[in-house]
Amino acid sequence: MNPNSRLIKGVVCGCRVEEIEDPLMQKIRPLDKLVDELAKGKRIEKNLRR
Repeated sequence: MNPNSRLIKGVVCGCRVEEIEDPLMQKIRPLDKLVDELAKGKRIEKNLRR
């Protein structure tokens, strides 16, 4: 997992990413957010926060 994934903030599937306590879900939800953003047509460079 990318160490910068902890920088991802926002709401995915009704859950605020930064408030998730389960370690597995902490890894899954940012991926969900990335897929959602790409599905909306946003550029991947904007989502990766390099």
